[in-house]
Order: sequence, then structure tokens, then C-alpha cells
Amino acid sequence: MRNSVFFVTIVLAISCTSKVNLVPDTPSDAPDYLCTWNLQGYVCSYGPPEEMRARMTERYLFGNGPFEGWTSLYPQIRQDLYFVMDDSWDIPADRNERWDNPYYGTARLDTSRFPSFRGTPEERLKALSDSVKGKGWKGLGGWICAQKADTDQDVPEAIYWGDRLREAQAAGVRYWKVDWGRDDHNRQWRENLISWGRELAPDLTIESAMNPDFISFSDTYRTYDVENITAQTVTIDRVADLLKYSPEGNAAGIINCEDEPYIAAGLGCAIGIMRHPFVGNLPSGRPDHAFPEAARDLKRRIDEITRGVRWHRIASPFCSDGLSFSVDTLILEDGWIFHADESWIGHAIGEIVYASAPARVSRGMPLPKVGSDNPDRPFVLASRYPSGAVAVATIGRSLKRSYVLMEVPVEIEIPSVQSKVGVFGRYESLTLRYPSDLGKVRILAQDLAGTEAVDISDRVTVDGSSIVIPGEVIADVGLSAASEGDISDPGLVLAII
Repeated sequence: MRNSVFFVTIVLAISCTSKVNLVPDTPSDAPDYLCTWNLQGYVCSYGPPEEMRARMTERYLFGNGPFEGWTSLYPQIRQDLYFVMDDSWDIPADRNERWDNPYYGTARLDTSRFPSFRGTPEERLKALSDSVKGKGWKGLGGWICAQKADTDQDVPEAIYWGDRLREAQAAGVRYWKVDWGRDDHNRQWRENLISWGRELAPDLTIESAMNPDFISFSDTYRTYDVENITAQTVTIDRVADLLKYSPEGNAAGIINCEDEPYIAAGLGCAIGIMRHPFVGNLPSGRPDHAFPEAARDLKRRIDEITRGVRWHRIASPFCSDGLSFSVDTLILEDGWIFHADESWIGHAIGEIVYASAPARVSRGMPLPKVGSDNPDRPFVLASRYPSGAVAVATIGRSLKRSYVLMEVPVEIEIPSVQSKVGVFGRYESLTLRYPSDLGKVRILAQDLAGTEAVDISDRVTVDGSSIVIPGEVIADVGLSAASEGDISDPGLVLAII
């Protein structure tokens, strides 16, 4: 219904004014978020993990000093995002060790880290939640250690986690990123936590990780940590593997592919933002090895985050049903020759790290057709969303010492002229094939980072039931709202009137 109403709104707008915004004003309902872990690492120049944990404090969230004020980031889209505090918002400020730390799993806001937020556990968590939402975020989230704190070992699991789930619900906390801990691979423990959550905290999304089959009972499932040099290839491969699992009961079964917004758009996944706009070297002067400037230089690709998140206002991430997907048998392999400071995993200088993934993956529709057999061609992804919207994405390659996004002809099938189409990446041309003759139509396109559509009818070819869009049109429109200095690949939405 929301999709149909929006389409009618577009038609009415065109009849009344020349200005049309194809992106709804209403924030998305997708479980997208910003995670603070790489912010914690950046501000301490990625010192030992204990130093990264020590930076999870009230001052860094709300302060005005250098590299502080994290709740002020992403102003254009934070109404669409949960602000997820990573490790260690819930443990004492002077206890940042990982091993033998009796406070891990406390899951209650620690007053030594957040001294302005006082009262009962529920009261101080609610005060923080209200402050975060007051900054414009959709809601507050937190990293959860997959274990009960040693300080409360005598409390039964159901009571322990039941108390914290009730507190989260009452406080307005909306996301738990449940990560490592003693029970991280314990299927029964995770199933219990999610079951208790659905009963006691129905507005809370609980994310799983670690074992791929956990997606079958989870609200969301995170594809987990990657090196950014090879992140796209590894993430595509992990998502493709997850698509074979079917949901159990009322599981939402949404895949979170972390910091890869165009993969998320192309494959109907949620986004967990890890990058941030603190460009350049670390405060120590060393290169930022988490976001190396080599290859994609992700900290100068903030617009693609904006585009991916705003696409979710049009088409929400959807459940993996174990059935409606296709995975190419052709595998493309990337190989990166590492130099110093290009990964958080230690690699010898000159070491070659390989990663491979299916050349094409689709959900709810046939695989895209790619008019090139060049071994360096891009990965191509496509999905038909439950709303009827369709997305297609070309994803670049990490080859030797270069990020390569070759422009190739791509062809996809579109179920209806009412289907809005998201187009991400670069193309030689993109052909959209419809089920019947199109007749006389107008074609609007808009940079997903922008607020105004343009008529591209005279820049494309309409031939019977097909529309052919030149690659330069996709690039021109899909970068028309680009921020100064941003090097993101294009991302746009199309609508046919």
C-alpha cells in the first residue's frame, strides 16, 4: 500500500509542478545502524583493544573536542539509523580487558562511563536513549557480549536476560548486536535470548552472528568482520551462502552485510555502517589500516552510505526464504598484493590475499545478463523486493593493487512499469526488459543522495518492451548530488510515468 500511494503521489506531483522527489520523506523501517567500533579505534590510533574499549564514553558520544560528538555524524540519514554503542558501554571504565573480565555481559549502562545518566538501570538507559533520539537518530542500540556477567552467575539465565530485555524495551533501546562471548556459538542460548526478546521486548531487534544457520531463527544476522581491501568479494560470498537458509517460525531472517551499502541494495540486506568521515591518517600520523586509502578509500565514500540507506525508504530489506534466489556457477577471484598498513589483520608486505565469490547473485528474479566475459568484469547483483521495487548493482574488484569497476552491458527483467528501480555502480549500458510494450512513457531518475528527480526520457532508448540507459546517463544522474571530494560510485532511483 505504501508503495502504491507513493506512486500516485509522484503522478500528482508531476501534474502540478516540475519538481519531484522520488525518495520518500519518511525514514525507513529497515534495521540499519551505525556501529562505533571503528570510531573507537580511530580516536586511539588503533591501540590495543583495551584502549579502544576505553573510548566508549559519554564524552566521545556527545563532546565537542577533536574526534568527539559521534552522535552528530551522518546528519542526512541518522533519522533512518540506530546508533549502536559497541564494546564496552556496560562495563566499568577501568575494566577494559577482554579475558577474565567479570563484567562482560552486564548489559546495563555503566555510570563511570556515562556519569550524566543516573538512576535505576532502566532510568539511566532511557535517559541516554532519549538523548540519542534527541540528536535525530531513529533509536539507540548496544553491543551485547554473548554471556551472562560473572558478577551474577547465581541468577538464572531467564531471569537475568528477562530483566535486561524489559529494561531495554522500557528505555526505548531498539537494537542489540549480540557478538562474541562464552555462548557465541551456543545455538540454544541464542534461540532462548531471541524468544525471550520477542515476548519481553517486542520493539527490540536482536542480531545474531557466528554460525550461518543462526539466521533461520534470528531477527537479523551479521555477515561479520572483513578486511576492507577484500570486503566486497568476501561479503558477496557470505551473503550468497546465507540465502539457502529458511526462516523458522516468525523469524525476520534479514541479512546484515555490514558496511557494504550497494551489496545491501542489490541483495535486499540491511546495513551496519562501520566507516566514518574522519578522513586521512590516524591521530598518531600512521595510515588508517582499517580504512586504507589503497583500493576504495572508504572514508571518502560516504555518499554511497547515504544512497544505500535512502534506498531503504523505497524498498526495505527482506527475509531470506531459502528458495527465491539464484547463484551463478561462475566464480570470480580477486587477489590483492598487500603493502604496509592496509589491514587490521597482519599481512607481510608483498603477500597476496585471494578472495572469490559468485559472479552473479539474484533474489526473487532471474540472474542479470552480463554482456562481457572479461575476467575483470564486475560482480552483478539484482533483487526484486516484496514491494515490487527492483535493484541492480555492479560491484568492483580488488585486483593486484587497484580497485577495478569495469563498465559492462547489463540486462535485467522488471516485473511492472510501476516498479521503482534502484541502480548502483557503473555500466556501459543497462537494459530494463518489461513484460509488455511500454508505449509512450516518461522516465524520471534521481541521485539517491539528492532530493529532485530529472526527466531522462530523451537520453534513453525505448524499444517496445525495453529501455536502454547509457552508462554515462547513470553516472551523470547517479552522482549529481555528490558531496565535494566524495568518490562513491553512482546510485540512483528510476521511475516510469
